[in-house]
Amino acid sequence: MKEEMTKLSASLFFASLCSYLGKLAAPFAVLCGAMALDYATGVVKAYITGTLSSKTGLKGILRKLSAMAMVAVGAGVDYLLSGALRAAGAAGERALFCGMLVAVWLIVNELISVLENLAAVGVPGFAPLQRLLRHLKDSVEDRGGEK
Repeated sequence: MKEEMTKLSASLFFASLCSYLGKLAAPFAVLCGAMALDYATGVVKAYITGTLSSKTGLKGILRKLSAMAMVAVGAGVDYLLSGALRAAGAAGERALFCGMLVAVWLIVNELISVLENLAAVGVPGFAPLQRLLRHLKDSVEDRGGEK
């Protein structure tokens, strides 16, 4: 019975999250995967360099949870703007801008961090991939600043 309740609770949580995020559910899932990969490579890097610390690891997890909250806030802003436009009688498809921008920016940052962690442990880098990720990060930052 306990296992069934755990599965039910997890299903309800993830269904609610997907419902809240809507079109952001897929980028959010990619972000979670990138964060897990970054955390794992960070732990490997800390182990190899001899700087493994549970306090530092906890700070990393809390930072990643805060980043996820930032995506949720962006989705909330999109939801509020969409509601305001609908109430004002503006017709048409409303694009998700804030939440998507935050999610993409965080995904790119996580992937850059993964590459940095791998380079620190001696994995040969792939320069074109690093340049592409830096270009994506710059592009997202530039678009976020446009008015």
